Amino acid sequence: MRLERLTANKIKIFLTSDDLIDRGLSKEDIWKDSSKWNQLFHDMLEEASEEFDVDIQGSVAVEIFSLQAQGMIMIITVNEAEEDEEILYDGFIEMQVRVGGFDDLIYEFEDFEDIISLAQRLSYMNIFGGSLYFMNNHYYFLMEKLDSNINEQAACIFSEFGNASIISPFVLMEYGKGIIENKAVETILHFFKL
Repeated sequence: MRLERLTANKIKIFLTSDDLIDRGLSKEDIWKDSSKWNQLFHDMLEEASEEFDVDIQGSVAVEIFSLQAQGMIMIITVNEAEEDEEILYDGFIEMQVRVGGFDDLIYEFEDFEDIISLAQRLSYMNIFGGSLYFMNNHYYFLMEKLDSNINEQAACIFSEFGNASIISPFVLMEYGKGIIENKAVETILHFFKL
């Protein structure tokens, strides 16, 4: 599990598939009204509170992005606080949950060297293709239409070099600068032999 503070009132939590299995949950259980999921949300909020030294109580919105083969990302947003008020509330936590998902692998990278290493590792597993984009000073690698068993292997390799992203492929195609279309692994290996 990985925690990241996005803004003063917004926290991102990345849970791998193994994190979910360890807690006796699966991504399919999201749709069910389960006490296990309620407990998971409360545990995540408690851990985020401790990690960022903030008492999260009151009303929060939880957005869940299910990432095929990788796990899920939860974005927790606490209601905006008044100007001089900390994000502190007395009472209970009221959650509003929204669920979305992506079938494609999209990973974010800060350094191009990581993408070169990624391409080499993917080629060892006979995984080719993909598109590379640049947006907001980050590289994004999009891998579309993989078989589910290959998708899982690719997700493990991607996770070693980059971070799963919740940016949709449509946003990348619209606002990102396309660097390599459809044959990113092959093109990177051709120009950057290690």
